[in-house]
Order: sequence, then structure tokens, then C-alpha cells
Amino acid sequence: MNAPATIPTLQDAIDEAGSPIQLLWKPGAPAWTVPVVEPEFSGWGAEQAAWRQNVALFDLSFHMFDTFLEGPDTVRLLSDVSANNYASFAVGQAKQFVPVSHDGNIVVDGILLRTGDETFTLTGVPAAQNWVKYHADKGGYDVAYSTDPDSAVRKDRDPKLFRFQVQGPLAAYAVERAFGGPLPDVKFFHSVEVLFGGIPVRALRHGMAGQAGYEFIGDFAHHAAVREALLAGGEPFGIQPVGGKAYFTNGVESGWIPTPTPAIYTDPRLEDYRRWLPKFSYEGMKPLGGSFYSDRIEDYYISPWELGYGRSISFAHDFIGRDALLAAKDEVRRSKVTLEFDRGDVGRVLGAAGADYLNSYGRFRIEQGGQLQGMTFWTSNIAPVGTVLSLALVDHTVAAPGTEVEIVWGEHPGHGTATDADLGLPRIRATVQSSPYNEYARTAYRANVAV
Repeated sequence: MNAPATIPTLQDAIDEAGSPIQLLWKPGAPAWTVPVVEPEFSGWGAEQAAWRQNVALFDLSFHMFDTFLEGPDTVRLLSDVSANNYASFAVGQAKQFVPVSHDGNIVVDGILLRTGDETFTLTGVPAAQNWVKYHADKGGYDVAYSTDPDSAVRKDRDPKLFRFQVQGPLAAYAVERAFGGPLPDVKFFHSVEVLFGGIPVRALRHGMAGQAGYEFIGDFAHHAAVREALLAGGEPFGIQPVGGKAYFTNGVESGWIPTPTPAIYTDPRLEDYRRWLPKFSYEGMKPLGGSFYSDRIEDYYISPWELGYGRSISFAHDFIGRDALLAAKDEVRRSKVTLEFDRGDVGRVLGAAGADYLNSYGRFRIEQGGQLQGMTFWTSNIAPVGTVLSLALVDHTVAAPGTEVEIVWGEHPGHGTATDADLGLPRIRATVQSSPYNEYARTAYRANVAV
């Protein structure tokens, strides 16, 4: 990952552009797509309904990075670069990985799975993995690592692992039928190794669609066989394979903000890190857009407290950003909420597009009485709900469910135009609701999770 001197670095790109914002501001940039997986199987709306009403099969094998870590210093490395508690991290357990920068804001989260005494897999977008690998290289740790990128990058071979999620109120029945019996009882975010028709599979109690379910992980050589067996097992329960379109909307209901801006772009202490990262990295290419605009990249940073990761944070050890994160605990001014868009305004502003597929990571301004109150992070049309929902961070004063706010819908042109310029963009009324929006995800989903 370390960029050779002849390859432009992230710091080179920032210097050339003039600022981090001028590098990343790309209004109207196309939304992410899931490589390899079909955009739709039975239609994005029906696939959304499946994880609410029956059972859905998600294929996560192609669109995420995996970094495999191994060595006697791996736990010490992870403890030094993240806020998580590693005192009782069992083999087979997973964690929401929470690395923070020196200022206490999040770098980007990931899912960390312990697969052995000295072996771990960190999965997700690559920014958290880059953070770990840089410190492994620079800190003198006895740790080896390798990364399997997503299929948009890795085009010459298959992934190393398959990864399927089976979700929905009937997921347990579909899994039991596919396996020929119930799986061993295991707590949320813990896993067991099982045989699936003679194929070794790790079964992780996990989910991304509101309902509790399983994530199955194994050697990609068995991808097709396991997929077909899961579909066959779930057929009597109305299982639906989920395409790329619906997949990229499921976290809105579950309350997960997937792509916060890494808090790494201006801190002088991280200049060497920015020179280690290539220009054409996630950190150098992930676009910003929407109606919320600031010339200060720091205005896009997020605290783990705002993301709801407090239960994953432990101050019983020293780590990068510890003191800043501790100090920020009582200073958080924003809450994570769901915004439910007014259906009439959706039709008026978006027209036919308001009833069609919508998925946007744009940072749209949230206002009340013309005053800025927050920004959105993920906006999608949720067909079973019948309207558009948005995950957002808003000031505590407007965070109560039922509060009325407005979304400024459109794109700010960027540098050179005032942040609060009246651009004549339309407003969409919205009502603040809880996050997670899905009641099961909010009240029962993580009831037995161990941090």
C-alpha cells in the first residue's frame, strides 16, 4: 500500500487541488454500484420488502475490501489504533471497529472478526484498513497483512472469500432448512464454524437489514454451491436474492452511516500518513456533493459519539485520539436521526424520480426557519415505507421525533460560492424520526451484543 516516490500521494493531490475540499468536491458524482452482482433480480422494491416481510439473500462477496492480519503483535496494534475494548475479544467474535484520528473524530469504521489467536479479518471500505496497515508498517509491530480489494479493483481473479447474509423475519427457518437443522446457538456478533453439505463455513450472527440473521463466510471456491443451497432452503419462505440497487439502501433503515469523511486531511501530525496514501486511494477519490458545503473539510468530520458507537468505546487503554475522544463525550451537539420526507414534496420536487429508485450519499442541508440544523448522509427511497428516508445528523434542539425540518435539495457549486448562498434550490419538508427507523433494529436487534 505504501506509495512509491514516483506515484502521486494524497498529500500531492491536496496540494495540487488547493485544499481537501477542492480535491473531493464533485457534485453530481454517480452513486456507488455493486460490482458483479445484478442490479435487480425481482425489482428493487420487492427486494426491499423481502427483508421486512420474508427473507432476503445478500451477496457481499464482491464490493468490500478484506485485510487479513496475523502475528503476535496484532492485538497490540489494533488496541493502539482504535477505541475498541480487546480485553475479552474471543476467537469467533466480531466488533464494529472504531479507529479515531488525533482529534477524536472517526477515520471510518469496519467489521473486525477474530478468526484465531493471532489472526483477524478487517472488512469494509478500505480507509480503516489503510489506517491499520500504515501503523503496522511504521510502528515496528510483528504483524503481517495482506489485502483482497473489491472486485472493481481486483479484476483478474475471484475474491478469496464468499460472504452471504440471510436476513428477515423468516431467516431462521430458511437457514435451518438449508442446513438440515438448527445452527448452534450463538450471540449477536459471534460466530461458529459449521459444515454446510461438507463445506466449512463460518456462521456469524449479524445483519444489515433490521432483522437479525446470519452472515456466512467461506472459501470463494464454494460460492455458487452455497448460494444455490441457501436459495433452495429459503424457497418455501419466499426468499429473494437482493441486487445491488436494493442492497445500497438497506442501512438507511438500520441506522448505519457507512461512509463518513475520514478525519485525516489537514492535521500536521498526519502528513506522513497522507504521503503514504496514494492519490488514487479511497481517501483521495471518495466524492463529496449535495447542498451542504463548507470550505473546511473539518466540517464534514464525525465523532463516534454521534454515530452511536459509544458502547464500542473503551478508555481502559491508550490509543490514538483517546484524550480528544474522551473530551468530546460531553460536547456532542448533534444526534443521529431518520428524516421521513413529505410525500407531496417528494413528488413536487423530484417528479417521477420521487417514485423511482433513489440512493444518494450527498450531504444535503437541513434547515428549520432558514437556519442550518444539520446535514444528511444517506438518502434512499424505501418502497415498503412509501417515501424517501434519510439518515442525518441534526442539532439536539431539533432531534425529537415529530420535529418538522426542511431539506435543501440540490447541488452547491462548491469553492467560490458562499456556503449559505441563496441558490434558489427547492425545499422538501421532512419529519424527524428515530434512528434506526426499523423498530426491530431499534429495540431488539443488538440486545445481546457484547462489545
